Amino acid sequence: MEKTRLQKQFEFIKEIDKEKEIGRQTYLSSASRKENDAEHAWHLAVMTYLLSEYANEEIDVAKTMLMVLLHDVVEIDAGDTYAYDEVGKQSQREREEKAADRLYALLPEDQGNFLRALWEEFEARETKEAKFARTMDNLQPIMLNAATNGRAWKEHEVHLSSVLKRNARTHEGSEVLWQYAKENYIEPNVDVTIIKDVDLDD
Repeated sequence: MEKTRLQKQFEFIKEIDKEKEIGRQTYLSSASRKENDAEHAWHLAVMTYLLSEYANEEIDVAKTMLMVLLHDVVEIDAGDTYAYDEVGKQSQREREEKAADRLYALLPEDQGNFLRALWEEFEARETKEAKFARTMDNLQPIMLNAATNGRAWKEHEVHLSSVLKRNARTHEGSEVLWQYAKENYIEPNVDVTIIKDVDLDD
């Protein structure tokens, strides 16, 4: 028997509850534990609403909030790929595409296609909404790392060059917010015990 529209919607809703179980490497601001994907997405949505006035271009705030709320749903199947895990990044796209195929197929076709397209838009990073969403996605862990005295940065021996490479396009969503993050979260932590200012080979 074919599932009704409502049954499909609730199936997806139930399935994305698993996002609460996907751990990330970033610690909560209290440093008591690491956040999960659902907490990260919620935080980005609130940030999007509060900080949208600093976007380089006026954005559709509701669309951008939905984009960040769902951008990591694929990690239910694909797992979280740490920002500085170069090996993991090599298979990330393939893993996430496969996850998107399964997850969005759970929904009624119109909604599944819409949300899949929204995720693809986030990944492509071409629209003003996607650029701002990616800025939020990059700045939130920087803020939390600074709040925890660089705990995750220290654990992974992250170098300044890696942070800057990771954020090479962060300014595309908001020049103002990127400058603020550099001045308040990154530069004060450039130290061999927090963000390493030289590579280990140097």
